[in-house]
Amino acid sequence: MALIIALDISMGKSYKVLYDGQTCLSEGEFLHNRSGFQVLLDEISSLSEEPILVFESTGIYSKPVETFCQKNHLKYCLLNPLEAKKQLEQGTLRSWKTDKQDAHKLAQTHQRNDRPEKIQQSNIYHEIRDLSRFYQEMEEEIKRTRMYLHHAIQLSFPELERFFTSRVTLYALTLIELFPHPELVLQTSKTKIKNLLRKSTAKKISENRAKEKASQMIDYALESYPAVSPHSVQTQKVQYYARQLHYLLEEKEQVSEQLIANTKQLSEFKILTSFPGIGEISAALLIGEIGDLSRFSNHKKVNAFMGIDIRRFQSGKYKGQDRINKRGNPKGRKILYFIVRNMIRQQKAASNHIVDYYYKLKKQPNPKKDKVATVACMNKLLKCIYSMVRNNTKYDYSHAVSMDQ
Repeated sequence: MALIIALDISMGKSYKVLYDGQTCLSEGEFLHNRSGFQVLLDEISSLSEEPILVFESTGIYSKPVETFCQKNHLKYCLLNPLEAKKQLEQGTLRSWKTDKQDAHKLAQTHQRNDRPEKIQQSNIYHEIRDLSRFYQEMEEEIKRTRMYLHHAIQLSFPELERFFTSRVTLYALTLIELFPHPELVLQTSKTKIKNLLRKSTAKKISENRAKEKASQMIDYALESYPAVSPHSVQTQKVQYYARQLHYLLEEKEQVSEQLIANTKQLSEFKILTSFPGIGEISAALLIGEIGDLSRFSNHKKVNAFMGIDIRRFQSGKYKGQDRINKRGNPKGRKILYFIVRNMIRQQKAASNHIVDYYYKLKKQPNPKKDKVATVACMNKLLKCIYSMVRNNTKYDYSHAVSMDQ
């Protein structure tokens, strides 16, 4: 019987049990620090054969343990928490959960469950994933900051939002920070406003363009009826959030460039960007979430990883409606969803069999709803990407259509 080390991981520490078959040889707690991991490594080195480590994925708390396994080239199984819960509850009706109990159950149930060993990816994929997550976090922060800025501007100088109706630009944010209240505009001459605009923006603008913007600012200020004074907290908030948003947009651009530069090193980047509707940043974000496709033996496992495999329920005469599982990668699903929607928006730019499939689903005798058709396209797109990457071939519309027929 293989030796098993099962770990129940919590913040900064783990409870460890060592099993030989169904016999517990040792147990105890160790901290996630240099000395704690060294004690664990010494114990592993003293064993007669190499054990396999089993533990649940608990996000940031399990990451040090996973790094420890990778650095020391140890075999380990990383379990999905939902999967682990189902395995641990097999054959029992009691709800009794402790760190010690969970570690023992993980070890005792290992032999009767199919727990594949974690396949290592190249470090480049880990770096791209981290950059992808960082980029998405910044996007969320930008949305939040823009909302706060909108609320503050509505009280101090709502006309300013005419400078960025659909897209926030660094130039518009500079104007907002300089003149967050109409009285500040009216107290300044047109020439001084023009000079401030030319001096304060990184973007080079002509003399005439600066004059035009200065005239617009004065016209907006004359029209405006602010709800607060130029020295109010709301006016200060406008300047604060304009600065924050300016900084975030610049940082996002740098992270985007770094993410794309790193992903360009991979052969699948050129394959994905050959697909109509998948730009550089979309390809980089998707690769960051999927990782190395070669670790999946078929496209169905990729679908399960992303959480768009079908969940089916039937009991007696009742048959529930098929739905996607949603147990995979929610960030990856979101990126995939926006890629398909982008393909549909840009359908006139180039022929795309995914878009053809979307309209086929919408026009069949029983037309699918928009979201159902989109999810079906996500499934088809993943299958196509998997095949392209495995065969190292770029997108070819005529070949894709012939394969569908």
